[in-house]
Amino acid sequence: MIAPFVRRCGVVLALPILMCASASAGLLVDADPDWSEGEYVLPAAPSDKTLRPFFVSAASPNTFLIDAASFTIGGDGVVRYVLVIRTRGGAENVTFEGIRCGTGERRIYAGGRKDGSWVAMKNSAWSPIVDNSYNRPRAALAKDLFCDGPAPPRDRDEVLRRLDGVSDFLDPARGGR
Repeated sequence: MIAPFVRRCGVVLALPILMCASASAGLLVDADPDWSEGEYVLPAAPSDKTLRPFFVSAASPNTFLIDAASFTIGGDGVVRYVLVIRTRGGAENVTFEGIRCGTGERRIYAGGRKDGSWVAMKNSAWSPIVDNSYNRPRAALAKDLFCDGPAPPRDRDEVLRRLDGVSDFLDPARGGR
């Protein structure tokens, strides 16, 4: 007697979960079947002068930075940038990455070396941005700074203004943390 009720309720409960699963897989809009990625050039190594902080999570002790000099919006709609993650212990991770706002995907093109050179990633494919601890910086960039819904930002200056607003939040001299 209770089994049919549970089955009906299970279907009703599963539908929103399935709908959310497609969104969390990065499918914000239907992917353009004719889309092709444009050419890109590996940027110069980031400089401390051009790094801008952004907020990721109060749960992370790391510092997250974008190299403003490397930030571009390609004709293909891909937002490309250098991400720098610094730990309290002094370790630093530098990557050259891209985000497709329309599909909610990210790609890591290359990793940075201490000498300023780049090493291409062996598995550099487009992947959904999943808001978990590993991808949280990318989710924060896509949702809070780079993307206007499924569209890339209007222009580079708009994103730099957004980054400036976030850096005010992080600046203790201006009332931030």
